[in-house]
Amino acid sequence: MKIDVLTIFPEFFGQVFDFGIIRRAKLAGIVEINIHDIREFAVDKHRMTDDRPFGGGDGMVMKPEPIFAAVEHLLGTSERADYPAGTKVALLSPQGHPLKQPLVKALADATEHLILICGRYEGVDERVNDVLVTDEISIGDYVLSGGEPAAVVLVDSLVRLLPDALGSETSAENDSFSNGLLDCPHYTRPAEFRGMKVPEVLLNGNHAEIEKWRHEKALEKTRKFRNDLLGENGEM
Repeated sequence: MKIDVLTIFPEFFGQVFDFGIIRRAKLAGIVEINIHDIREFAVDKHRMTDDRPFGGGDGMVMKPEPIFAAVEHLLGTSERADYPAGTKVALLSPQGHPLKQPLVKALADATEHLILICGRYEGVDERVNDVLVTDEISIGDYVLSGGEPAAVVLVDSLVRLLPDALGSETSAENDSFSNGLLDCPHYTRPAEFRGMKVPEVLLNGNHAEIEKWRHEKALEKTRKFRNDLLGENGEM
C-alpha cells in the first residue's frame, strides 16, 4: 500500500512512522509512506494555504487551490471518476465517519493508494470535499488543532492489518473490536508476582478451555467498559 499525507506541517511527522510495526512494514516493502507539504503547491508568491471565510466568522479556512494541485500532482487528475482502482482520498476532520475497526479493515482490504488530507483551522474549503474526497474520517467526537494526529492514528491502525505486517496471521484477528468485543486479559511470566497468580486455565495446556476462558473474559470486560458494543441482552 502507498500512503501520501498532505499537511502544512510536514515536520510533525519527522520520525513518527519510524518505529515498531510501521517501520518493519516500510522496510519489508509492505507500505510506502510519503509526507507532502501543501505549501509547495500554493499558487501565490506567499504560499498561502488559508484565507478568511466567506460570510464572516472566526478563524481561517484552508484554500482549495493548493490541495487540488497536490492531488492532481499525485494522481494526474482531480476527478474522482478518473481515480485509479484502489485509490482513496480521505479528509481527516471532526465531521467525518467515526474511525472504527470495520472501516479500518475495509480500507486495508480494498485500498492500494491512500491520500490523507490533514485539515487545519476552521476546516477545509467544501469544494475539496465535493470534488476530491472519497472518505471523510473522524477519530473521535472531539476537536484537534489539525488532522495530523488523526493521520498518525489512522495509519497505525491501518498498517497493522496489511498482510504480513504483524508477522502472524491471527494477531490482528484477536485484537479488540475485531470480533465485536474488547480483548481478553493477557498474562506472561512470572506465573506468580507479588502474590498475584496467573489463572490456572492458562497454564494447563487445554486449548479449548483456554479459548472458552478468553471469550468469557472478553465478554465480561466488554459488558463492564463498552456495553454499547453488545446487544440489548448484553450478549454477542
